[in-house]
Amino acid sequence: MNKRVLITGGTGFIGHVLCSEMLTRGYELAVLSRQPADTVRSLCGQVDAISDLESLISHSGYDAVINLAGEGIADKRWTNQRKQALRDSRISLTNNLTEIIASWAKPPEVLVSGSAVGFYGDQGSTLVTEETAPHDEFSHRLCRDWENAAIKLRSHSVRVCLSRTGVVVGPGGGFLQRMVLPFKLGLGGRLGDGHQYMPWIHRDDVVAALIWMIETPEASGAYNVVSPNPATNREFTRCLASVLKRPAIFPAPAPILKVALGEMSRLLLTGQRAVPARLTDSGFRFSYPALEVALEDATG
Repeated sequence: MNKRVLITGGTGFIGHVLCSEMLTRGYELAVLSRQPADTVRSLCGQVDAISDLESLISHSGYDAVINLAGEGIADKRWTNQRKQALRDSRISLTNNLTEIIASWAKPPEVLVSGSAVGFYGDQGSTLVTEETAPHDEFSHRLCRDWENAAIKLRSHSVRVCLSRTGVVVGPGGGFLQRMVLPFKLGLGGRLGDGHQYMPWIHRDDVVAALIWMIETPEASGAYNVVSPNPATNREFTRCLASVLKRPAIFPAPAPILKVALGEMSRLLLTGQRAVPARLTDSGFRFSYPALEVALEDATG
C-alpha cells in the first residue's frame, strides 16, 4: 500500500514541487491549505485538499507529515505586529499540528518540520554545522521555538527531522525572482560590503533532502539543508550577474538598507557560512552543488 503523507505549505515555492515529485514516486498526499481545493490541485496535482486543520482531530492518521507552513520572512518590514504574525504562522501552527497529530489513532512514523539556518543567527565567517552554538537574536528565537514545537512529538514515538533550510533558488519564484529584474536592468549589486555569507541551495536539492528524511529510518534531528559550497553575497551577486550577462555595479549601502528595512535588514546584511555536515556525512548527494549551474537552471 502506498504511504499516505500530510503536507502543510504544499502550495508554496518548495511545496508544490515536492508534491509533484512525491506523487511521481507513488505517495498519496493530503495538502492542508486555506486556498480553494481546485487551486490546490492545480498547483499540487491529484491530492486530497484539506482546508481546516481541526477536521483532522481524532483522524485515523498518516504515515508521515511534512510541515512547511509559514509566512515569508522577508515579505514585510519587521514591525512588532509582523513579528507576531511570523511566529503565529510557524510556532502556533506547529503547536496546533502536533497536538492534533497526538490525537490520531495511529501516530505517523516521521514528522519533517521546516526551520531555517536563521536558527544560528549572525555567525560572520565562522563555519556553521549543526553543532554550532546560535547567536541570540530574533531569527534564532523564531526558529528555536518553531523547532521545539515540532520536537514535542518525540514523546509520542515519532521520529522528528528538522530542515534548517538556506536561501532557496529555483525557477519561477522565491527570493531570486525579486533579484533578477534589477540585475537584468543593469541595476544589481552587492548588499552592504558583500562579505556576509548566503547559505544557498537549489530547490530540487531541498525537495530531495525532505524526501530523504522521510525515507531514511535513521534520519533524526536537525539538518542544514544548504549547498556544500556556501557563497558570500559578493560572490553570489557576481555569479548572478555573470549568468545573466549583466554588470553588478550598483551596491546597496548598509546604512540605506537599515533605514529602509529596519531590523529586517539583518537578513540581508548578516549571514551564516553554513554547510550540510550531517547530510554529507550520511551520503546525501546534491544535484546542484555549484552556484553557477544552480543559477543557470533557476534563471534559464
